[in-house]
Amino acid sequence: MESKIENEVKTETNAQTEVKVEAEVKRTSTKEIIAYLAEKFPACFSLEGPAKPLKVGIFQELAEKLTGDETVSKTRLRQALRHYTSSWRYLKAVKFESFRVDIDGKDAAKIDQEQADYAAKTLKESQEKFGNKNNKDNKPKKPYKGNKPDSKGVAVPAKGKHHDKDKAKFKAVKSSKRAQSKVEAKLVPVESSSVSVGKAIKVKLGNSPMDAVITEISGKDISVQLTSGMVVKTQLKNIFTE
Repeated sequence: MESKIENEVKTETNAQTEVKVEAEVKRTSTKEIIAYLAEKFPACFSLEGPAKPLKVGIFQELAEKLTGDETVSKTRLRQALRHYTSSWRYLKAVKFESFRVDIDGKDAAKIDQEQADYAAKTLKESQEKFGNKNNKDNKPKKPYKGNKPDSKGVAVPAKGKHHDKDKAKFKAVKSSKRAQSKVEAKLVPVESSSVSVGKAIKVKLGNSPMDAVITEISGKDISVQLTSGMVVKTQLKNIFTE
């Protein structure tokens, strides 16, 4: 029979194991993973102060370093990188001729003007979207001012400044769609046989194609890194060349 001391040691060991497993399972939120990355790789990740632009393809380096680490899966790592590189703090750091850094914090490639402009544009759009959302939420609702019915009870659209404004807006949208169609006509779908890590491509996210580099291929899923440093997962049908 086991002694009382041996039983106590086993109980304590099991308790420590349970605590460790619980801590690993709980570290699943994006913020926790970013904090974990900042702890393990402080030379390239940070939680406060100015951020450092990350080199293109750093996902692969991180994935190799974290092989066997049960606290961070590739899916969680990719989500955390996407969140980190789309933050305002990070986008503000993507400046022309600043250096991107590798996993050890060493200077890699310089940021060109196109990358800097894209980061500035993304930052501006994000800030405007956030600001507009707040203004919309705080703006008091106005009473409904619909079209007044005619003598037969049929609503008649009011003409004037609003009518002219709507008409001009419709023409602008129509013109924009035509211009977009011309751009897309120049794009050529990428053949599956020519897809490889490191290949420069155009990726269509939403309405506009953007420059990107393939960083990972996993079955039908293809991870690409935009010029802003953001990593996005997509599929072959959304990848093109000019």
